Amino acid sequence: MDNIAGTKSSLTWAVHISVAILVALWLFPTVGLFVSSFRTADQIATSGWWKALFPQEQNEVLRTAAPDTQVQEGTLYVIEGNLFETGSESEISAWGTSSREISAYGPGDTADLGEDGRLTVMADGNYRYENDTAFEGRRGERVFVTATAPPEFTLDNYRQVLLSEDATDSMAKAFFNTLTVTIPATIIPILIAAFAAYALAWMDFPGRALLIAAVVGLLVVPLQLALIPLLKLHLGIGIGKGYLGVWLAHTGFGLPLAIYLLRNYMVGLPRDIIENARVDGASDFQIFVKIILPLSFPALASFAIFQFLWTWNDLLVALVFLIDSTGETTVMTRQIVELLGTRGGNWEILATAAFVSISVPLIVFFAMQKYLVRGMLAGSVK
Repeated sequence: MDNIAGTKSSLTWAVHISVAILVALWLFPTVGLFVSSFRTADQIATSGWWKALFPQEQNEVLRTAAPDTQVQEGTLYVIEGNLFETGSESEISAWGTSSREISAYGPGDTADLGEDGRLTVMADGNYRYENDTAFEGRRGERVFVTATAPPEFTLDNYRQVLLSEDATDSMAKAFFNTLTVTIPATIIPILIAAFAAYALAWMDFPGRALLIAAVVGLLVVPLQLALIPLLKLHLGIGIGKGYLGVWLAHTGFGLPLAIYLLRNYMVGLPRDIIENARVDGASDFQIFVKIILPLSFPALASFAIFQFLWTWNDLLVALVFLIDSTGETTVMTRQIVELLGTRGGNWEILATAAFVSISVPLIVFFAMQKYLVRGMLAGSVK
């Protein structure tokens, strides 16, 4: 009965569940990265991103005010204030004066520090530190507190990543460098591959079958095999390391897939349209520009997505063909690697930099996903 027309296959639910699992596996780390990019370093260190919307309990080491702020009240010397920064809504649930006993006292309790005086800490962070003799030293008393902090989100991470004046930290210049590499490296192979695909699909000339076989063979050649020979060629002809070299490298590595994808799509176009245009006296160039290109837009757009995403996320080709010793041509993938070295413990900065890097591919993917699906199916069925 499952094969009767109009009935759904018994595997429908399995397909739906599989798709839902794949979407969740992809969405889970992306959302986590997005949420972490707005959190502070303390929050990231003490709790997972899925707890970002709930109050968090964390341990902190705070200090009372310096002894030079003390006032004399009769026979007592007193230092008063608040352990938290101005505007903080944190609430202390336990505190202590030793790292071994950070929960020795509760809010409102008074700790007897012997000759160092007596310290009282309230739940809102207000404290009173008093002694029979004058306080000495330059720093206040350390207080270990266990506080419940409300959810907190900040834009400081993005300000530091995008607006930092330090070239080693700023992602803004790396963002524009990546655009400088990606846009030409996406457009150039599309232009070349479109002409080549039309010739292989609709023009008869000697050796066409061999060229098609060569294109298919190049699809399985790892790009790592060509990196060193291609770099030597660039240096030999005077291109060296720079934007032109990386554009040509991405063009060469992307052409086999582009030609194969577009040729398969163009072969499936109605033959009657091309033959009628030739009968009307249209040249191959006119047919290509006025008929083939408009009809092949889904395939062109799908390859553009493939090429854009691959080039944007590329690190290996950029390392080989771009000069980055001065930082003037550093792309975002390289910048994140450098941040891992210089700011390996600042997870909030790394999360923000990583999300800035994937933001453009996410926009491109969601905006043009229907063309991506068409491109995956182009030429696979007749």
